[in-house]
Amino acid sequence: MFCTLEKKRQGYINELMETEERYVEDLNVVLEVFYRPMSESGRLSEAEMSMIFVNWKELPSCNTKLLNVALRACKKAAGENMPVQKVGDILAAELSHMQPYIRFCSCQINGATLLQNRTDNEPDFKLFLKKLATDYRCKGMPLLCVIQILECTPDGHVDKEHLREALERAEELCQQVNEGVREKENSERLEWIQSHVQCDSAAEFLVFNSLTNCLGPRKLLHSGKMFKAKSNKELWCFLFNDFLLLTYAAKQFTSSGPDKLFSNKNHTQLKMYKPVSVCEPAHISHIDRVYTLRTDNINERTAWVQKIKAASENFMETEKKKREKVYQARSIKSSGIGRLLVTILEATELKAGKPNGKSNPYCEVTMGAQNFTSRTLNDTLNPKWNFNCQFNIRDLYQDVLCITIFERDQFSPDVFLGRTEVPVATIKKELENKGAVTRRLLLHEVPTGEVWVRLDLQLFGVNDSQVPHS
Repeated sequence: MFCTLEKKRQGYINELMETEERYVEDLNVVLEVFYRPMSESGRLSEAEMSMIFVNWKELPSCNTKLLNVALRACKKAAGENMPVQKVGDILAAELSHMQPYIRFCSCQINGATLLQNRTDNEPDFKLFLKKLATDYRCKGMPLLCVIQILECTPDGHVDKEHLREALERAEELCQQVNEGVREKENSERLEWIQSHVQCDSAAEFLVFNSLTNCLGPRKLLHSGKMFKAKSNKELWCFLFNDFLLLTYAAKQFTSSGPDKLFSNKNHTQLKMYKPVSVCEPAHISHIDRVYTLRTDNINERTAWVQKIKAASENFMETEKKKREKVYQARSIKSSGIGRLLVTILEATELKAGKPNGKSNPYCEVTMGAQNFTSRTLNDTLNPKWNFNCQFNIRDLYQDVLCITIFERDQFSPDVFLGRTEVPVATIKKELENKGAVTRRLLLHEVPTGEVWVRLDLQLFGVNDSQVPHS
C-alpha cells in the first residue's frame, strides 16, 4: 500500500500525463478543424496565415514527443499497475526542447490584431470565424504539475533532484516565453514612438528601436502623462533605460492608459520637448536646467520615482563596471621590457558624424588589454587633444599600438571615424637613437582623416637577444 504522500505524488504524475494527452488532442484539433479550413478558404493570404498561426505546426511535435517518448515510456517501464519511480529526469530533458513556444507566444499579439481588424471591417469574415470558433491559446505548460509532484516527493527519493532540475527548466522556459512577449511589445511600442514623435530639435537623429550607447537594446520602462509644476503644461513622458523623453501633443487628445496611448487607432502627433538624461529621480535635469514635474496621483508619482531611480542606478552601475575594467587592466603589474609614452596631439579632416557636418570626436588608444580614452571635443573635424598615455611593453614583436577615433553619441552607439595601428617593433626601428618623434598617421577604413602623435619608446636596458619574440 502507498502512503498518503506517495498517493498524492502518483496522482499528480497521472494528472500530468492526462493533461498532456488532452493538450496534444487540442493541438491536432486546431490543425484539422481550424487551420486547414481557414487556409483552404482563400480568405487569408499565406502571409496572414503565417502571422496568425506563426509556428503552430512545430508545437504538436514538441508535446507529442514529451507525451509518447517520455511520459508514456516512463509509465510502461514502471509497469501498468506499478508506481512511477522517476519522471523528473525525463521532464528535465524534454522541457529544454519546448523553445518553439517562445516565438509562438511572443507573436500572438500580431495575429490577434490581424483577426480583430478583419472581423471589425468584414462581416463575412466575422461570420466565418464564428463558425470555426477559433480559440487557440498557449496552454498546457506543465509547471504547476511539476511543483505538485516535487512537493509530494520526500527528501532522499531517487527522483527528488531530477524534479528540482525539471522545475528549474520549466521556470526558465516560462521566463523565456514572458521575455519574448515583453520584447515583442517593447519593439512595437518603440516603433509607435518613432512614427508619432517628432524629434526635429534633437542634437542627433534618434532611432528608438535600436541599440543604446552603452546599455544594449533600448527598452521602454514606463510612459504616461505628467505636468510642469509651474505652468501646468501637459507632457507625455517616455522613460527608456538610457534617457527620459519629454514630449507634448501637437493637438490635445485623451488617453485612458498606456494601452490606449500605443493603440494603432491613436494617430496623435507628439513633439519632443526635451530629451533628458537619466539622473536622480527627485531632480529631472537637462544640461543645466531642472524640471519640476507632477502627476495626476500619488501612485503614478511613486511609479515614476521608482522607475527613474532604478534606471539611474543601472546606468551608473554599468558606467562603474566599465571604469573598473579599464582601471583593472591598467593596474596589472607587469615585468615588461619597457614602456611607450604616447601623446595624441590632434586629428585633422575627420569624417563628419553629425547631420550638421561636424563631429564630437574622442580618441581611444589601446595596446592589448591596456586602454586609454581622451576627452570628447564638440562640433569639430579637427580636434586638438594633447592627450598623454603610457603603455607597458611586454613583447617587442607582438605588441601593437592601436588608435581609434569615434564620434560620441548620447542615444546610440558611437560612430566609427577611423583607426590606425603601429607595431611597437616598427616604432623601435624608426626611433633608433632619435628619442621622441612626432608622426602623422593616416586613418584607415574611412575616406578621410589623419592623426598626429608623439611617440617615445623607452626599453629597460635590453638588446635584441634579450627581447622575447615568437
